[in-house]
Amino acid sequence: MFAKFIACEDGATAIEYGLISAIMAVALLTGFGAFSNAISNQFVYLSDTMTNSWN
Repeated sequence: MFAKFIACEDGATAIEYGLISAIMAVALLTGFGAFSNAISNQFVYLSDTMTNSWN
């Protein structure tokens, strides 16, 4: 019975898919954080440029 439990690989695929989706989620969140900072910096630069152009 124990040998049969060890040899069974039915749950391995689900675990692998779960790990892949978790890694992808972390990568997407990290990329979104970097992207949002870059966009924010661009808007601050644009705002400063427009403000200074009126002076």
